[in-house]
Amino acid sequence: MHEIPTLITDLTIILAIAAVTTLLCKKINLPSVLGYILAGFLAGPVVAFLPTIEDISSIEVWSDIGVIFLMFGLGLEFSLHKMAEVGVPGFLSAGVQAVGMGGLGVLLGFAMGWGPMNSIFLGVMLAMSSTMITMKSIEDLGLKDQRFSDLAMGTLVIEDIIAIFAMVVLSTIAVSQSISGWALAERMGLLILYLALWLILGIFLVPTLMKKLVGLMNDEVLLIFSLGLCFLMAILAEEIGLSTELGAFLAGSLLAGTVHAERVEHLVTPCKNLFGAVFFISVGFMVQPAMIVQYILPILLLAAVSIVGKLLFLTLGAVAAGKPLEDAVPAAAAQTQVGEFSFIIAGLGQSLSVTGAFLYPIIVAVSVITTFTTPFLLKLAGPMTQALERVLPRTWLAALDRRAQSRGKDPEERKDWVHFLRGYFKSFGLYGILAVGAILLGVRSLLPFLVGVLENLAAAEAITCVGIYLVLAFLLPAMLRMRKRYFTSLWLDKVSNRVILLALMILRMGAAVLLAVVPAVVIFQVNPWWMAGAALPVIWMATHSQTLAGRYLELEARFLANFNERKLAARFGQAQGDREVHQWLTQQLYVVTLVCPPDYVQAGRTLHDLDWGRRDHVNVIQLQRGTERRNIPEGDEALRSGDRLVVMGDRIQVENFCLQQTQDGVRPLDDGALMTLKDYINGQEGIPEAKQLLCCGVSLEKKMPQEGKSVRDSGIKTDWSAFLIGLERDLLPIPSPDPSLTLRSGDLLWVMGSQEMAGKLLRLGLLD
Repeated sequence: MHEIPTLITDLTIILAIAAVTTLLCKKINLPSVLGYILAGFLAGPVVAFLPTIEDISSIEVWSDIGVIFLMFGLGLEFSLHKMAEVGVPGFLSAGVQAVGMGGLGVLLGFAMGWGPMNSIFLGVMLAMSSTMITMKSIEDLGLKDQRFSDLAMGTLVIEDIIAIFAMVVLSTIAVSQSISGWALAERMGLLILYLALWLILGIFLVPTLMKKLVGLMNDEVLLIFSLGLCFLMAILAEEIGLSTELGAFLAGSLLAGTVHAERVEHLVTPCKNLFGAVFFISVGFMVQPAMIVQYILPILLLAAVSIVGKLLFLTLGAVAAGKPLEDAVPAAAAQTQVGEFSFIIAGLGQSLSVTGAFLYPIIVAVSVITTFTTPFLLKLAGPMTQALERVLPRTWLAALDRRAQSRGKDPEERKDWVHFLRGYFKSFGLYGILAVGAILLGVRSLLPFLVGVLENLAAAEAITCVGIYLVLAFLLPAMLRMRKRYFTSLWLDKVSNRVILLALMILRMGAAVLLAVVPAVVIFQVNPWWMAGAALPVIWMATHSQTLAGRYLELEARFLANFNERKLAARFGQAQGDREVHQWLTQQLYVVTLVCPPDYVQAGRTLHDLDWGRRDHVNVIQLQRGTERRNIPEGDEALRSGDRLVVMGDRIQVENFCLQQTQDGVRPLDDGALMTLKDYINGQEGIPEAKQLLCCGVSLEKKMPQEGKSVRDSGIKTDWSAFLIGLERDLLPIPSPDPSLTLRSGDLLWVMGSQEMAGKLLRLGLLD
């Protein structure tokens, strides 16, 4: 017989002991994590009366895999949507707590004479709470439906992100053995860049690939695909100087936004539980009773500081963000423990040989104590809140109430600024990051590779430069594209707004020119001013290219469909019936009737000449001239004084258009109130049926004449006597699509017209 490998024997020992200890913890309502740590202690070298593992190095390999699985699982629970839903309270609570507890931990470390590296690691470890223990405590006490639980979990999401960044910073400090501001800034800058690049490319590529392979994705294939992606990204992260944990986290976060996220989580959970258990068991190996006895006073001090400090800082952060005390205090009480992320950070310090051997068992002991106290603090959250209300001055309590009630009540102008800046930085950031990434990859990776292959520096530099500029020719014009939706309303609202808007436009143009100059300057050392002068007209022409605009819109539509895939699938899956599914269309588009004055200055000009669709993103869906009604008027229709124009767009576009038209004397009919397209279509009872506007959906299939053409060149208006008011692509709704957008097979086209349109669509077999 073959001898049983040592690894199998060791796994048998630790898993058998862990089964007993975790059952014991479950029996007395304690988290499983404590059972794993206890099992590691019992199976370790300290306890002699039980079987002891022989090959710790092999168990440590399993432990490293466990960390990757834990981070991958954490990524599966994280998504950019969830991060956005956390909002200001989560960010502020996590930020205040991380800074406060981190600083307090560093000061305590220095006060106890532990030196700079131990003190820095201690501060970061004290700042990390446990997602697992917090969730378990809230669920066990039946508090999951309470308002504070969302705040607690949102704060923990941000804390986990902070921990990821902290690990990179600690690695940099540990390697250099000093705190260099420039080294840290460079490291953090590269981290943010790589994070953004991976997320952007990952969101674009991973869901797209999974959609194409969905027919082959049974549970087995999906598990292998997901774990392959996890370990691939872990290795790539290590190769570019980051951590395997970060790569695994990013892999999970990419899958978190897809419709397969729940299946992946279900399939991966057994693997995560097994390898994660081995990791926490390996933590137990580090528990040394003699060292705990030796450091019992620091352990008790750190546990007390963790509990009191987190209660204080988390409550302050939540209250500062506008949360009432009855939500802030219990949310803080749920997060007072030192969490499992601290074990990973402690292990990082040990592996880099920059922290003392005493720090690991100390932080484990502190975690055990604070874990025990969490359920009791949650039960005491109500009395603590009442005590605070009795102690705090009345004026403070009144101010806190006003703060909580006023949260979210922003003036309309501020909302317009928020929407404008969100769109501005979205396109600026998205394409700017891709452009910077293209330059870095070209200079740092492609150029050295070509030099090695071609053994000719000049040829390698020329090919690299051409490659970079081909990518930039596509990305920089997209970075400069601007949607006028909120820009126009802000421009017309105040003169002071125009200075800020112009500055933002100049900033974006300056950034584009700078990015265009950098490759030639870095590779060929050309004069940057000459290069900037040459780049400006090229960028301007490319920005106004309709062909490129169509490509941008197609890529953005795919990116948004992938980014929102899980939310869109959930929303459409819950809807019952076609009418409810497509309700977005008739409720997002608005209609207003405008009257041309007797002295209308634009009289005689055609709709094509006025070009309102391209310039203002609104469309005339009906022209009323006396008793005559013309639905979806042609572009050669000349306007006359007294005409009534029924204009359609989204709310902001229609409001902006009305503001501009008042300068020519055009006034809204009656009180000028906007109505949704749905209300307008339903309010046509007094109009002859032949003159009524209709709305219907047409599925675009391959070999149809419109497939592969832009909205402008599709011929929908002439061939179908219809007007395209919106479309769906991969469940993504696109109201009022840009004329440059290319139509693709599988799109659901929503068109508007009269009985003539319905007749043509029936004859073409496009309507059931």
